[in-house]
Amino acid sequence: MHQGYSVNFIKSLIITSMFFLGCSASVTDNDPYTLYMHLSSDPGTLNPITSSEAITSTINENIYETLVDRDFDTLEIVPQLAVKWKISDDKLRYIFYLRKGVLWSDGVEFTADDVVYSYRVIKDPSTACAPLKVYYIDIRDVRKIDRYTVEFIYTKPYFLGLNYCGSMPIIPKHIFDDGTDFNTHKNNRHPVGTGAYIFKRWDTGKRIVLSANPRYRGKKPDIRNVVFKIVSEPSVALQMLKKGELDVMSVRPIEWVRQTNSESFIKNFYKLEYYIPNYSWIGWNSRTEYFKDKRVRKAMTHLINRDAIREKLLFGLGKLVTGTFYIYSRAYNPDIKSIEYDPEKAKRLLSEAGWRDTDGDGILDRNGKKFSFTFTIASEKKFSERLTSILKEDLARVGIEMNINRYEWAVFADRLHKRNFEAITLSWLLSYSDDPYQLWHSSQVDAGSNFCNFKNREADRIIEKARVEFNDRKRNKIYHRFGEILYDEQPYTFLFCSPSLVAVNKRFTNVKVHLRGLNYLEWMIRDKK
Repeated sequence: MHQGYSVNFIKSLIITSMFFLGCSASVTDNDPYTLYMHLSSDPGTLNPITSSEAITSTINENIYETLVDRDFDTLEIVPQLAVKWKISDDKLRYIFYLRKGVLWSDGVEFTADDVVYSYRVIKDPSTACAPLKVYYIDIRDVRKIDRYTVEFIYTKPYFLGLNYCGSMPIIPKHIFDDGTDFNTHKNNRHPVGTGAYIFKRWDTGKRIVLSANPRYRGKKPDIRNVVFKIVSEPSVALQMLKKGELDVMSVRPIEWVRQTNSESFIKNFYKLEYYIPNYSWIGWNSRTEYFKDKRVRKAMTHLINRDAIREKLLFGLGKLVTGTFYIYSRAYNPDIKSIEYDPEKAKRLLSEAGWRDTDGDGILDRNGKKFSFTFTIASEKKFSERLTSILKEDLARVGIEMNINRYEWAVFADRLHKRNFEAITLSWLLSYSDDPYQLWHSSQVDAGSNFCNFKNREADRIIEKARVEFNDRKRNKIYHRFGEILYDEQPYTFLFCSPSLVAVNKRFTNVKVHLRGLNYLEWMIRDKK
C-alpha cells in the first residue's frame, strides 16, 4: 500500500524498520555481506527530531538509539542506551541510568548532556517538530543528575510516560549545538549516531549507504553493510528483486497474489505475511463547505464500497477497520460495526444536509454551490490513484463531482501540513500502545496531526482522562466510548488494516517473523565466501 506518516514518530513500528550490526567492508553490487533494501523515495531529512516520515525511521533505526527499546517477542520495554530506570510512586519522575562507555560514531562519549540537549531542542518553539512535541507537553523538565544519570519530571502522570521518555530521539549535542539553524543543519543529511551502523553517503534519488559502526558495543552478526536503493516504480523494484539486485522489499497485493508464486520465486525467496499496527483512511476536511456537516461525512462513508475495493485493489487481503486503534488492541472497540455500503441511505443524508439537485444538471447543489470537491493524492502512490478513480465514478452516480489533484510527495506533504486540501487518503503506522492525542485532540488542529479539523469536547475530555489512567481495563473502556464518537462523527472513512507483505532472498537463513516483525540481527549468510 501507499506510504503514510507514522503516528508514533519516535519508534515507528514499520515493516522496513531495521536493526543491524556488522563490521566494515567495501560496498559493491552483489556483495554477499551487504543487505540491499528497497526504498520508494528519498527521505526529506535524516534528522530524527524533525522528520515525521516512515522512510526516515527505516534508515535512522540503524544509526540512532534511544534510552529503551522493545523486545521483539514480548513487546516489553528493555534497556538500550539506559541500563536501568526508576519511576517514582506518583509516576511523575523517571530516572534513567545511562550505559557507560557508549560512543557516538565520531568517537565522542554519549552522556546525560546529550539527553538534556535533545529534550531542549524538541521543546524549542523554533524546532520544526510539532507532531513530536505532543508527546512531551506534560514534561516540566529534564535534568542531568550526573554524567550518566538523567531525570524526566512530569507535571502530571502519563500512562505512556516510560515509553515516551525512553524512546525520545537523542542526538549528539557536540554536533548540533554549534549556533547554526537546527532545522537546516548540515548533519540532517549526515547523521552521527550510537547505533550499529554509520552513515556513509547519500546519492539523492539513487541510494543511501550505511556501513558497520566499528565503535558499536554489540555482537556482530553476518551482515556488514546496508544499501537502500531508491526505486520509485514498484514493478521495476520487483524485477530488481527477482534478479538479485535487491534482497528485501515490501510487495504490493497484486504482486503478492499474481507475480510471486512461481516455482522459481518460491525457491529463491521467503514470502512473509504478518500484521503490525496500521490502518488506511480517507480524511474529509471539515473546514470546507462540503464536509463540515457530519451527515455529509457519514454519507461519504456509505458511498464507499470498501468490501469491493478490498477485493479489487488488495485482492481480498487486509481487514476492515472502524476506528483509530490497532485492530488487535484492546483499545479497539469490537462492538462497532462497519458502516455499510448504501447509496440510498447516503442520498437521504445528503438531502437532509441540504444537498439536492435543484437545477436538474445531475450535480447536487446547496445555496447555489455545486457539490464539486477536489481529492488530493500523492502521485507516486498507485493505491491512491486506483482508489480515487473508483471513487470518482461511484460518487458521480449520486450527483457528486470529484476532481483529483496529484502532487509529488514533497508537495503533497506540504499541502497536508498546511491543511490545504478538501479530501485526502493516507495510512497511519501506530505503536502497540497508542495515545490518540496527536491525531484527534482539538489542540492539534493547527499544528499536530489533526489534519481534518476534528473538534469534539467529549472526545477531548476522554483523551485527556485516558492519558492519566494507568489501569488498562478502565482506559480501554474509555477508549471504546471514544470509538463511538468517531463512528458518529466520521471525520475519516476508516479503510483497512493491511498485512505486511515482505519478500526476502533465501540467501539469508534464520529469517523469522516475531510479534514485532522482522529482526535482521538474527539473519545469517547462507553461503559465505
